[in-house]
Amino acid sequence: MAEPVVRVPDAKVALSTASVYPESTATAFEIAARLGYDGVEVMVWTDPVSQDIEALRRLSDYHGVPILAVHAPCLLITQRVWSTDPWVKLQRARTAAERLGASTVVVHPPFRWQRHYARDFVTGVWRMADETDVRFAVENMYPWRYRDREMLAYAPEWDVTHNDYRHFTVDLSHTATARTDGMAMVGRMGERLAHVHLADGKGSNKDEHLVPGRGDQPCAELLEHLARTGFDGHVVIEVNTRRAMSAAEREADLAEALAFTRLHLAWSPTGTQHP
Repeated sequence: MAEPVVRVPDAKVALSTASVYPESTATAFEIAARLGYDGVEVMVWTDPVSQDIEALRRLSDYHGVPILAVHAPCLLITQRVWSTDPWVKLQRARTAAERLGASTVVVHPPFRWQRHYARDFVTGVWRMADETDVRFAVENMYPWRYRDREMLAYAPEWDVTHNDYRHFTVDLSHTATARTDGMAMVGRMGERLAHVHLADGKGSNKDEHLVPGRGDQPCAELLEHLARTGFDGHVVIEVNTRRAMSAAEREADLAEALAFTRLHLAWSPTGTQHP
C-alpha cells in the first residue's frame, strides 16, 4: 500500500474561551461553531457561565461544539472562583470535565505564597490523576519580570519539566515570556505532552498570546512535530484578542489562527511539510 501524501494526526483543534475576552463564554461557543473548530476549552473564570456545568452543557449541545478540556481557575483574578481552597478547585474542575465529557483538566503550578498547596502539589496531582480517566496536564509558566528585576512566582518550578507529572501542557506564549527554547521543552516533556496551548510571543515581559505566526516562537515547527509523532491530544488556540477593534476583527484573528494550525498540523513522508 502506498504511503499517504500527507499525514494528519488525530489531534483536535479547539478554541479557548479565553480567546474571546472581554466577550463572554457563550460568544466563544458561537465563534467556534461558525469557524469550524473541533471543540472548545473552557477557561473557568469570573464569567458565571464558565462556572456552571449545566449552562456549559446547554451551550455545547445548542452549537454542536464539544467541550474538550477544562482550564481550572488558577489565575490571580479567579482566586475566589469555586472556593478559595486550590484542591477544591481541582476537584470541581475534574467533576466538570467528567460530566461534560472533556478529557483534560489544565492546571498551573501553585503560586509561591500558596505554601501548603505547593508543598504537596506534585504528589497531590498524581493522587487526583489516579482517581479518574481525565488527564491533569500541568502547564509551563514563566518568571515574572519588572524592568531588570525577576521574581519566581511559581512553585515548585515555573518550568514544570523539572518535576514528575504524568501529563504536561506546553504553552508557547509562556516559553516566549520565559525566554526559553520551546522545542527543547517539548523534548523534555516527551510522551507526557498531552495538551498544547498554541499562541505566539516575542519575549516581552508580558504574556502576549499572539496569533500563531506573529511572533518568534516555533509554532509551525511544533505543529509539524506533533503531526510527525502522531500526537493524539488537543491543540488549543489561546490567543489575546482584547485589542480587536470589532467583533469582525476578533473573528478574523481566530480564523487566521485556525487556518495556521490546520496548515501546519500535517506531515509528509516525502519531505513536504504541509499541503
